[in-house]
Amino acid sequence: MTEGPAAEDEDPSTADTFEKRRLAQETKNERQVWYFLAYFLFGIHFIAFIMIYAVRHAK
Repeated sequence: MTEGPAAEDEDPSTADTFEKRRLAQETKNERQVWYFLAYFLFGIHFIAFIMIYAVRHAK
């Protein structure tokens, strides 16, 4: 009987579990990237509006 990483490849249930975990982690990572992008863009616009307000109301 084979031992080590090759033994895991022979068991389809282990391979399915690994694939499901990898896909779940990939989905989580992608969601985090979109959240980061959304917060980043919101922050840039928020600062831009504050700067526009400051320039328009400067004396």
